[in-house]
Amino acid sequence: MKKQWWHDKVAYQIYPKSFYDSNGDGIGDIPGIIEKLDYLRDLGVDILWLSPIYKSPLADQGYDISDYYSIDPRFGTMKDMEHLIHEAKKRQMYILMDLVVNHCSDEHEWFQKAIQDPDGKYGNFFYITDRKEGEKLPCNWRSYFGGPVWEPLPGHPDKQYLHVFHKKQPDLNWENPEVREEVYKNIRWWMEKGLGGFRIDAIINIKKKLPFQDYPADREDGLSNMGNMLADAHGIGEFLGEMAKKAFRPYNAFTVGEVFNVKDDELKDFIGDEGYFSSMFDFNSHVFGKSLDGWYASQRYLTPDEYKHCIFETQKKIGDMGMVSNIIENHDEPRGVCYYIQPQDRCTDAKKLLAGVYFMLRGLPFIYQGQEIGMENLDFHTIDEIDDISTLDEYKVAREAGLSDEEALSVASAFSRDNARTPVQWDDGANAGFTTGKPWLKVNPNYKQINVQAQVNDEDSVLAFYKKLTRLRKSEEYKETIVYSQLIPYLEEEKNLIAYFRKGEKTLLVLANFQKDPRKVQLPAPAKKVVLNNKESVNWGCPRDNGEQGTFRKDTRGMEIELSGFQYVLLELED
Repeated sequence: MKKQWWHDKVAYQIYPKSFYDSNGDGIGDIPGIIEKLDYLRDLGVDILWLSPIYKSPLADQGYDISDYYSIDPRFGTMKDMEHLIHEAKKRQMYILMDLVVNHCSDEHEWFQKAIQDPDGKYGNFFYITDRKEGEKLPCNWRSYFGGPVWEPLPGHPDKQYLHVFHKKQPDLNWENPEVREEVYKNIRWWMEKGLGGFRIDAIINIKKKLPFQDYPADREDGLSNMGNMLADAHGIGEFLGEMAKKAFRPYNAFTVGEVFNVKDDELKDFIGDEGYFSSMFDFNSHVFGKSLDGWYASQRYLTPDEYKHCIFETQKKIGDMGMVSNIIENHDEPRGVCYYIQPQDRCTDAKKLLAGVYFMLRGLPFIYQGQEIGMENLDFHTIDEIDDISTLDEYKVAREAGLSDEEALSVASAFSRDNARTPVQWDDGANAGFTTGKPWLKVNPNYKQINVQAQVNDEDSVLAFYKKLTRLRKSEEYKETIVYSQLIPYLEEEKNLIAYFRKGEKTLLVLANFQKDPRKVQLPAPAKKVVLNNKESVNWGCPRDNGEQGTFRKDTRGMEIELSGFQYVLLELED
């Protein structure tokens, strides 16, 4: 694998609407991000990915873009955006925009022109077909937000258009070269403004299986999950390779793809040295245990052993062909500490352990806003408290499956995307310090206990532990090993133990006791140093030298270490 400028970085996702509000209107904004750049720099962040801030009616919180060249006034101005890029560069930080080009908003100029003339130039920017009342739809695909992917074209009862997401998000026709060139032109325009690159949204969906056809229905609605079509679609590389060649590579842009359903034999094409993207997110643990029937039939928690299986499976699959991007949460997922850690175990030590496990994996670590202080899910008391369109659909699916209102609401609380979209908890003051106005979404009541102000000077806090992880990744002593070395599982069959080596210039061993009970672990070689520990001390099965702190006897091969409940230790071993 060729070394790249972004390999040793730490990335951070900002959901602007909920990050920090600078003007008291209850909505986070670009000036608010600028105010917090020094906080992010101190955290150890190099790359900032901003969820969409383009002009949008916000039917899907900005993932429905009505103008790719404008900043939505809710978030600020283009001058604010240019100032953010400038201030980030002063701090040696890079800004990523969200590239949302599978679809646009139905309020975009292109779609409005398509409505005016469905058979004209802009009609071919979308998938528009003839429609007759009572006639079978072109295909039975189910939208990601529920219902069929076909909707009557406004003003044209004899026409219909395709939307694999919300009906206000018509799919762009990537088979049309003019559409692709418009996308590339926009990418180049933003790169010229000084961006570091893009996170690419829902990109696997741009290639449809044509002509349209039905797939076996998997629910009583007679519709088929989109995954069936995507598994049958081939040739996306033609589009992605062209985009990389014409828009990304000329700028040495960092690009990270939101890629589900990628075929194993195409992985190298996606993130190899000449791949379409620099990296792609690992969603293996996020799709594990999910049911095609809906959230109500899915697992609410992953066990430590299931999580271990998922991360090791990805690591083995990717190897050294490229660099994956590792996450425990994002704007589309519930809070990671509430998915990987069961309620009775959700303590500070367990949150640190989870951070240490994912951060030391081979790949680029992404932190989602609030993750660094251990923010948790919000308990919703009524469905009216929920904003997210996906959650509203899943609540409906659960009710139709026979769940009571209370049971369906419980499902929504566990999986809702709103869990990750509650305002960042900056302090214990009004509205968690997020805004002086009324926040657009409810603040989690636990902000009195979980907030940045309470942790920023606490060396035992979750925030302090994340800072230790970022500094370790950048340290001259360990950077080469952490960034590039091989990952080898250790004691893989041990229940509730996640252990692995990073073997390169040095040999590091991650040990994570993912349970409340203590356990003893046999070391394969003498420990040279305790590099990181989420507890005050380490209990050894043999005496330490009386010399330098953190050094050990040389005759201790086979030494035991006793890990207390939810203890995480990173050791450097003797060669």
